This record gives sequence, C-alpha cells and structure tokens, in this order.
Amino acid sequence: LNLVKKGFMRDDLFVCVHEQFLTETAKVADIVLPATMFLEHDDVYQSGGHQHIVLGPRIVDPPGECRSNHEVICELAKRLGAEHRGFDMTSRQIVDELLTSSGWGSVDELEERRWIDCQPPFDEAHYRHGFSHSDGRFHFKPDWPARGSQVHFDPDQLQTMPELPDHWDVIESATAEHPFRLVTAPARHFLNSSFNETTTSQRREGQPTAMLHPEDAATLEITSGTAVCLSNQRGSVELTAEISSGQQRGVVIVESLWPNEAFRNGLGINALTGADPAGPVGGAAFHDSRVNISVVGERGDAD
Repeated sequence: LNLVKKGFMRDDLFVCVHEQFLTETAKVADIVLPATMFLEHDDVYQSGGHQHIVLGPRIVDPPGECRSNHEVICELAKRLGAEHRGFDMTSRQIVDELLTSSGWGSVDELEERRWIDCQPPFDEAHYRHGFSHSDGRFHFKPDWPARGSQVHFDPDQLQTMPELPDHWDVIESATAEHPFRLVTAPARHFLNSSFNETTTSQRREGQPTAMLHPEDAATLEITSGTAVCLSNQRGSVELTAEISSGQQRGVVIVESLWPNEAFRNGLGINALTGADPAGPVGGAAFHDSRVNISVVGERGDAD
C-alpha cells in the first residue's frame, strides 16, 4: 500500500479511472470515466458458493454519461484502430456466443429459464469414481518440487515443509517488539470496496476499529474509544480501539475494506500487510502480520 500510494503521487504519472464511485484512486486520476452498475448493463454470472449460471440483464438505463466496460473497450478500439469481431458485438451477443459455444443454449433460453443448474452428476460431484490424478486417488502429499517455477519458496526452505498437512512455522510470529498477531477480515457490511462507498454500509459499520481482548486492553491501559496506533516494519495506522472477547489474547482484529481516508492518519490497514506471495504457490498472506499497539497522544503522535 505504501509503495502504491507513493507511486500515485508521481508528477509524471497519467491516470485514467473508469469507476462507479469517486474512490481514492479516482480522486487522484487525471480523467474519470463514469461506469455503469450491474442493473445498467447486460452480463452473465456464475457465482461462488453455488453452481448456477444466471443472466444479469440490463434493467434500467444508465444515468448521464455512464458507460459499461464493454462500451469503453469498444470505443478505445475504434480510436486505436484495433480490430476484433467482438468490438462490433453487443454485450448480449457476447453472452449468447459464450453460452452457445459452451453448450448451455442461447441467451434467450437462459432468460426464459432464469438460471442454469451446472451441478455435475452425483457420482462425479462426490468423486465416487476417483479424483483427477492419474491414479484416481486424492493426494495428501503434493509433490511441490515438481511444480518448478510455480513454487515461491527456495529449495532449502521447501525441504522443511511437513510431508503431510500440518502446522508449518513459517508465519510472521509475534515478537517482543511486535507482540500482537493482526487479522484483517472484511467488515460484515463491506462485501467489497464498492460497498464502503455506500452510506448505508458506512452507517452500519461506523468507523474502523482495532478489536482487542479485554485482558490485552487492560494490560495496555486501553478502553473502548481510545485512539491507538498499530505499527510494524511496513508502516503504521491510527484508529479507534474496541474491546472484544471474540478472539484469543495476543490477537488484534481490524475488520476492514475501509478506505484510507477513514483512518485517523489517512493510511488504511494494508499499510501493515505484506505483498510478497505466500508459499508454496502464491497468494497474499493478509492475516499473517505482527504489530505493536500504542496509545495515540493528543497531537496524533504515538506515545
């Protein structure tokens, strides 16, 4: 986050943003193009958690000069002289071709049926005939060295990995200097960063807080409402303490997706999280950070 923020402040950087809200990124852009929302353009969805294809038809006209992703891409193609038959198709036509080429019928049929159940047959869905490995078995012991460049650990560190699923002590453990483990789970009313722009979600969440165990708070002489600073080797954030018994001692929880400007010092929670790909095959370790907690003084400095 700190490097991204620094990069956006460069004088030689030209930024164009296509967005639904005037987000922090949009506020530093040279040009902002208003984007449509999901009720204002045709689309197709296959959501996580279930195996259904659902049509998302355009229900209302977009306001003002709002344009969909597809419209913006097609207009750019015209100006740049790029050629592809998709640039001459509507979103609905692309959805129709996607469905028909995948064997799921036409967009008109989907619209009439309302959804398509893609659940595989029972035996396949429950692996009654085996798994996709050549031997048909489930492998508890992956051959990580065989993955080659996909593995993000050096060979020496890979040798210390347990052969079977087990705890592997390669996490960012708490230390005397940074005695708390940080969990950055999303807030309940912020499904994604678009929701933190809606007044209803903002009102229900209130403000970003650092949730502390009562015994940890007592040791630090912190009460609910105290301004605190969370810091580590990456940076620091300032927010309000909240006493909570929902976690173990030594764990601080910041339910987030709050924008940077919602924090007291203008830096969001990702100022404390790392960007290095976690092993063995990548991914961000958002919940693998250690921090120190201190009380913020009247002048905004950490005591």
